[in-house]
Amino acid sequence: MKKGNEYEVVITGYEFPNKGIAFVDARKVTVKGAFLGQKVRIRITKAKNGKGEGRLLEVLEKSGDETATPMCTHFGQCGGCTYQTYTYEKQLEIKERQVRDLLDSVCKDNISRNYTWEGIIGSPVVEGYRNKMEFSFGDEYKDGPLALGLHRKGSFYDLVTMEDCKIVDSDYNRIVACTLQHFAERKIPYFKKMSHEGSLRHLVVRQTAKSKDILINLVVSSQVGNGKNEEQELETRANATAAGKSETNCKVVKIAENIEELYAYLGINVWLEQLKALELHGSIAGVLLTVNDSLADVVQSDATYLLYGQDSIYEEILGLKFRITPFSFFQTNSLGAEVLYEKARSYVGDTSNQVVFDLYSGTGTIAQMLAPVAKKVVGVEIVEEAVESAKENAVLNGLDNCEFIAGDVLKVLDDLTELPDMIVLDPPRDGIHPKALNKIIGYGVKRMVYISCKPTSLARDLVTLQAEGYQVEKACCVDMFPWTANIESIVLLSKQENG
Repeated sequence: MKKGNEYEVVITGYEFPNKGIAFVDARKVTVKGAFLGQKVRIRITKAKNGKGEGRLLEVLEKSGDETATPMCTHFGQCGGCTYQTYTYEKQLEIKERQVRDLLDSVCKDNISRNYTWEGIIGSPVVEGYRNKMEFSFGDEYKDGPLALGLHRKGSFYDLVTMEDCKIVDSDYNRIVACTLQHFAERKIPYFKKMSHEGSLRHLVVRQTAKSKDILINLVVSSQVGNGKNEEQELETRANATAAGKSETNCKVVKIAENIEELYAYLGINVWLEQLKALELHGSIAGVLLTVNDSLADVVQSDATYLLYGQDSIYEEILGLKFRITPFSFFQTNSLGAEVLYEKARSYVGDTSNQVVFDLYSGTGTIAQMLAPVAKKVVGVEIVEEAVESAKENAVLNGLDNCEFIAGDVLKVLDDLTELPDMIVLDPPRDGIHPKALNKIIGYGVKRMVYISCKPTSLARDLVTLQAEGYQVEKACCVDMFPWTANIESIVLLSKQENG
């Protein structure tokens, strides 16, 4: 097996997330996007220490389990929903097996080897379930026409315009089409990652599951054209060459002198009228414009302006209301979140007269679920805006026993004088920082509930938790992301007495 060589192999196993396993010259090769039972052609991209990684080039023969017809016209182009050739029941089976294999691998030789596996819970809805989509402006191929959608499979630059996405309400598709047509007709350029020229960056659309209220956020740079004619451009390049500078460093772009100039350049008033004329299932509650002049390809705000309506929408989860702003973190499957949190609440159990720490608390959803049946809940979250939203939501829901602290869990725990009786963990995808995990273990609480959106991170942290005397009592997973490789897992841990 050599790097760069191509092989035809049969996928004989799989592991999270969405990695097929094959063997070349008796050496294990992982292939992202390949499924158990497929015959595929791959190119070796890494070969080291007796194992390798391969890039999927072509599926030569489908698996016998691939019996479903892809529901989306973008399947195979968009890098999102990779499971569309499987029935939903089969998807659940695949995901459950991957999570169970991971947990078994770290529990079988430890104190948790006899834990109870409670299976997988499917999403209440499998189409139109996402309440947020972040679309990018770009082109479908180099120097092609303006596109607005998601990244093409395996590409950092090329996009697929979303005309028929099935994991969102069709309202999203209509908003995307309207927005793309408007800016294409005005010939507004998209922001290029390398040259940092152009205006259009992202379109973020959010919609509540129950009221169907829609919040739209257009993210742009403050550029309003390059401000030069051809003669000036040639002069700039010549001067740059004479000075020994790169062309990129010498390019001059025209920045809007005020927000009205940017509005006029983008044709905001026309775009708003086009949006309001759309026939939608829901109603547009608010439209915002965010200016982002960061060089990084992320959605962030240098300034945000309300163009129409209100700057937030409200979602209801298990009888509680939550205000969602353009930059709030919130579970992307609202109805699935109800299932996840209800299951997590059952794992938490009785918290009467107890102090509960909700670490990595986001907008405080879990904390507020527990507050009515706890003495006090303390939430810690590094994103300040999420903490402010959590505080507002607690007031909205009439909860006065929640405290939310903005800061890194690793640092905040050093300043807390209150001791927890119970800890709930819901960390980001990479799991818990090892030093923070040691501090959490140091509290010695009898029970913890760990919610994870990345089972491999959960499995890694369980090794440390078990070594320090915590036993996995029971576990399950909840499918929040139908048609994709992602899954949420929940684990209940209990502290074992010494001896």
